[in-house]
Amino acid sequence: MPSTEFLLTSLVVVLMPGTGVIYTVSTGLFRGWRASTAAALGCTAGIVPHLLASILGLSAILHVSALAFQVVKMAGVAYLLYLAWSMWRDTGVLRLDARGTRSGAGRIITRGFLINILNPKLSIFFLAFLPLFVSPDAGGPLPQMFLLSGIFMVMTLVIFVLYGICADMVRTYVVNSPKTLHRLQRSFALLFAALGIKLALAEQ
Repeated sequence: MPSTEFLLTSLVVVLMPGTGVIYTVSTGLFRGWRASTAAALGCTAGIVPHLLASILGLSAILHVSALAFQVVKMAGVAYLLYLAWSMWRDTGVLRLDARGTRSGAGRIITRGFLINILNPKLSIFFLAFLPLFVSPDAGGPLPQMFLLSGIFMVMTLVIFVLYGICADMVRTYVVNSPKTLHRLQRSFALLFAALGIKLALAEQ
């Protein structure tokens, strides 16, 4: 069974605002809780490669190879800046048609997946994070790391879905206020740009 320390630490990590949280909340505000759930699924799926890389030790390549790290990092920076630019120039009204939300679910999931998979810091984080909670007296480390990874992913999905639901609860106010919508779009665009710049300046 996972320790209380692992559960509390994971909760704090998941609750911390990051690209995934910002993407899920913005999707909930602009497209509703169904779309934000799709965003949460995409962001959670984007964690899987990093967890597997950490468990299998592949993330050590990113840690050792400066070139590999920089390539992945700059791809992530470019994508975040692309999202920022797309949101900044989008000044259209919100679409409340549920069919439009369903038809765009795949795109929303893909965006969430790319946001997390193109962040090389996640692999380094999990490489350092998971071993801290592996008990040497509880059998092999591999089953434990898979268990802890699964719990972390479930926790991420649940928290992100809750973020999206909370965003959806204030969505009516946003829809009925074009000025608020415009300001929020520009604010989220600036947040994505700031996260991209922060990632670009991050050291290995």
